[in-house]
Order: sequence, then C-alpha cells, then structure tokens
Amino acid sequence: MKSTVHACLKPAIAAAVAALATLLPCSPAVAQETRRPNIVMIVADDLGNGELGCYGGRDIPTPNIDSIARNGVRFTSGYVSAPVCAPSRASLLTGRYQQRFGFEFNNDASYPLPPNYGLPDNQSILPQHLRPAGYASGIFGKWHLGQRESQHPLSRGFDSFYGFLSGAHYYLPIPAPQSSGIFRNRQEVRETEYLTDALGRETADFIRQRRAQTFFAYLAFNAVHMPLQGPDRHKQRFALLRDPKRIEFAGMLLAMDEAVGRVLDTLKESNLQDNTLIIFISDNGARTAQTTCRNAPFRGGKGQLLEGGIRLPFLMQWKGQIPAGKVYDAPVISLDILPTILAAAGIRPPADTPLDGVNLLPFLKDPSSAPPHNALFWRFGEQYAVRQGDWKLLVQDGKTPAVYNLAQDIGETTDLGQSNPPKLAELQVAYDQWNASNIRPLWPLRSGPATRRTPAEAIPE
Repeated sequence: MKSTVHACLKPAIAAAVAALATLLPCSPAVAQETRRPNIVMIVADDLGNGELGCYGGRDIPTPNIDSIARNGVRFTSGYVSAPVCAPSRASLLTGRYQQRFGFEFNNDASYPLPPNYGLPDNQSILPQHLRPAGYASGIFGKWHLGQRESQHPLSRGFDSFYGFLSGAHYYLPIPAPQSSGIFRNRQEVRETEYLTDALGRETADFIRQRRAQTFFAYLAFNAVHMPLQGPDRHKQRFALLRDPKRIEFAGMLLAMDEAVGRVLDTLKESNLQDNTLIIFISDNGARTAQTTCRNAPFRGGKGQLLEGGIRLPFLMQWKGQIPAGKVYDAPVISLDILPTILAAAGIRPPADTPLDGVNLLPFLKDPSSAPPHNALFWRFGEQYAVRQGDWKLLVQDGKTPAVYNLAQDIGETTDLGQSNPPKLAELQVAYDQWNASNIRPLWPLRSGPATRRTPAEAIPE
C-alpha cells in the first residue's frame, strides 16, 4: 500500500519540481550554454599589413596578436572602408559606408574642428544596439568621432570611457601644467604610465569588473600612430635594428602586443575565453616613411586607396563557434564586424537603417559558400575604387581610371584598363550605381585657417 501511494505521488511531485525549477536561477552549466558571448574588439592605429608575425612579419615579435589567428580566422583580403582614421572608425561602429552620412574625412589636426564635425546624432553605433540585450560596454583609447556632448562615448551607448577624444595622443606622460587630454568618463585625469600599457590595464580591469555580466570591450589603440615614442624598456632589445625610427616603432608594436596579451590573459583567468568573440583589425594602412611600418606586399599606404592604404590585418576568434587556424581569402570589410557581432549576440539588425556589412559567421562555417560580397566600394575625395572579384578599378586624385587584376598583380603595377575596356566600363557602372545613394561630405578635408593647438592636439592625424 505504501509503495502504491508513493507511485501515485510521483507525477505530482515531478510536476511540482519542474514548476519550482522555472522559478530558480539556472545552474552555472545551463547559464553558460545560454549566455550571449562577450565581445572584445581591438583596433590598431596605422598598422600596415606587413608587421604581424601571422602576416609574415619577422623582426618584431607579436605572439599575442598572432594567437588570435592561431585560435581563429586570419583574413587575407580584409579591408577597411577608408584610408584614414576617423571615417574608418565611423563605418566600423555603424556598419554603414561613411559616405551614407557624410563622414568622409578626418579633420587635419592643425585646423579647428568644423562646427558639424563628428558622427551625426542620427547614426546608431554598436553599443547602442547591444545595450538593450544587457551588454555593458566600455571604450578604452581613441574616440575621434566628435567632441560635442551628444557625440561623447557615454552619450552613444558606452557605460565606461578611458581615453582621449581627439585623433592622436602622446604615449609618454605630458608634464604639468599642460593638459593631458586623457579622460575617465567625463573627468580629465593624469596618466603616469606609458599610454599603450594604460589602455591594456584599463581594458583588463573592465573585464574583471564585468565578468559576471555580458560585456563589449572596445580597445581602440592609438598605437602605432605617430609620434614615435616606444617605451624605454624595449629600446635595448631592438638596438640591433640600428635605425632610430625602427627601434622606436618596434617598441611601440611590442608594447601593443603585450597589452593585447594582458587582455587575453584576463579573459583566460576569468574563464571567459571560450565565450568571447575577439576581433582584431587596423583602422587603415601605415605611413611607412614616417614610422617604418610596412604595408607589404601591397603598394601605397595611409591616405591612398591603393591596397596598402585599405587592406590590412583582420583577425577573428570565437572558440567552438568558428574554425581555428583558418585562412579566409574572400574579400571582407570592417563594415561586416557590426552585423557579425549582432548575429553572434542574437540581436536583430536595425529595421530602420540598412547596414552595408554582412554577418560573416555562415561564410566562416561553410567553406563552400559564395563570397560575402559581390563588390566593395571606396570614395575618398577625388579618389575612388571598386573591388569586384579579383578586379579593381582605381581612380587617384582625379586621374585616368586604372584597372588591376589583384590575383595576378597584388602590387597594382600593371594597368589593364586600356587593354580591357569592357571590364573598366563594368566596374565604373558598379561604382556609379553605388555612389548614387551617397551624400556629399559634411565638411572639407581641411577647414582652415590653421590655428595654434596644444601639443597633444597638434600631432598629425
């Protein structure tokens, strides 16, 4: 009789337990399975294609950045949408070609900012999309998207800010009483560490503080942008390079790699590395003559739409979700990063603002899939370009259009436009159709007249 009563109660007990389970917090194992991924996006400044070990660099070790390639995907045709800093970062954070909303140029650092300079208020950026899904967002380093209150990082979805609002900054502490231009949120602070080290420190601290919450950490280095100021601790290590510029640059790049390592180690120590999407990219190509940074094997550099100005290191890691050690050759662009992050986080793209990038995850998981893009486009003043398959149309400063086959001529040395008029016409039509929906730049490249600025503001951008 006792066993019969027990058997009769089993269904009711099971139902009660199930109902109670829905009211209790999930176990750590279940919570880990359903938790959205953390996002760490690392952007280098003026880093050309030829310096990282994973892209063939040999004289400056970059083991931490290289580990992202080893544990994830290395893109060999990774592009940005602009050959200079600010418009490149504007498109990265919006997922839209910057010509859609007029952010075509930097503003030269020796000139005052135009009144309308910066990211327009009607353009939403990545942390604003992530916030409704419970993400805490922090930016550490270079902003360069405007200095009005409505353009401040804390007004655009970020919860934490440590860095500078302008386009460039010294790496070594600036002596008092000169302003350092470094802010924690909205409060100016005086940083005593080498700036690249400080940005790694702040990003690692943010990860530790937010480890129980899903987060987006945007580590926006000013390295390896001018001025050439490597940390003293690395100068002797690179003494054999002999060239004083190269020695300074080598120390700057190694310091950046060490800061990346600090962030990666913090993820590992916090047991977050398996549920974190990590992205590394540069904002544009290098100024080789000024910094010795290499864009090899490409021709050209910063400020140009030759491959050396727009094709650069692009890495992505998400353990268990995308392949490890994969090399992906199809053209991709920084515009793809925002929709990829939204897809990883299970967030629908905005319905009212069409994105120009695409979610790369399906393409990385299926090696037989078609390329993500039929064509990629650029416009930078009188320069413009199209890449469609292996073919590229390039117009430099209003000159005669040139056509290159990048599969055969990665250095863009042989113009095939005159020998292949149909291809030139096809690419020109594609560009004209794309450009028809763009607007004019909201401000000129230079807003003149030149004006005196503080030392930190006067660094060439």
